[in-house]
Amino acid sequence: MKTYTEATAKSKLESLKKWQFKDDGIFKAFTFKSFSEALAFMVQVGLLAEKQNHHPEWTNVYNKVSIRLTTHDSGGLTDKDFTLATEIDQL
Repeated sequence: MKTYTEATAKSKLESLKKWQFKDDGIFKAFTFKSFSEALAFMVQVGLLAEKQNHHPEWTNVYNKVSIRLTTHDSGGLTDKDFTLATEIDQL
């Protein structure tokens, strides 16, 4: 599977909402009104991830969720990450 560098990912990142290249993956931080909203978002992302069999690295602190997507078995950023990021942005 093709992996992207920061330079080759630039055009794909332009189509996403505020995702950034970070450590051979893409990263985005989300802020919600409450922990409940953050948790509901995580559940929705979890269902998308499970459906695609592509799981994020993420953290949650109260109303904040940080997500990093990378394809571990390919050793970097792939189309699978951009697909999941696009679906996350549609939530």
